[in-house]
Amino acid sequence: MRTFKYSTASYNNLKHNPQYQFSASHALCIYKSNSIYSFIPKNACSTMRLSLAMANGFIKDTADINWIHQNNDAFRASLDKLVTADYTFVILRCPYSRLLSAYLDKIVGMTMVAWNLNTITNRKVDPQQVTFRFFVKQMLKPQFKNTNNHWKPQTSFLVYDKYDDYFSFEDISGMSASLKEQINFTIVDARPLTKHGSYELNETITKKKSWQLTALELLNLRQKGQRPPLSSFYNEELIQDVSKAYRQDLELYIEHFGKNNLMFS
Repeated sequence: MRTFKYSTASYNNLKHNPQYQFSASHALCIYKSNSIYSFIPKNACSTMRLSLAMANGFIKDTADINWIHQNNDAFRASLDKLVTADYTFVILRCPYSRLLSAYLDKIVGMTMVAWNLNTITNRKVDPQQVTFRFFVKQMLKPQFKNTNNHWKPQTSFLVYDKYDDYFSFEDISGMSASLKEQINFTIVDARPLTKHGSYELNETITKKKSWQLTALELLNLRQKGQRPPLSSFYNEELIQDVSKAYRQDLELYIEHFGKNNLMFS
């Protein structure tokens, strides 16, 4: 019997239970195996959405990857699918690396999210001048931490109390082998196609501490194919801030995977 994490977060009609509705809206179907995957942004989400679209027969090959960006809700699970699923899984990520990835992708990348930041922070800082330190400090404010799905806590996306499998973003190869064996699901790596990640950039050392670099300075480095080492964006203060802001995410990750794959143990 599957039980739902947020079903009793409110005693209002289920349609008016925002925590449940949010988590349910991110539960996606893999139809042939009657499986449910909970989609969490920044946790291999493009790879998984591409893989789902191909597994469900809506994309024939990777040439049509742009289809996924306008169809996030295409495979959203109905209530009966959620209750009767044969298999459920979710991908969790180290909270420190997930938040840094959101910053490097959405803020340094000068996406619309970066410009929305100007409004969210009451125009306190030009988006081009946002440092990683400033970004982390905003996460200590609940009203900010929940403004965008790319840094919203991972626990908010969990529709079930327990999943059949929890996979680590840091072990995609292990997840790929397990899903292929259990439900004949093939993972198609979208990273070379989306170029959202920073894994392909060359590491470089800068005179400034990395958490003091502005988004514009980091963008200039990116355009040269460079970035500072990822661990250099954190100091002890910022590690503690993220540990506090994402305590539940951190506890959930450690419960299932231990501390070995965390950026900071």
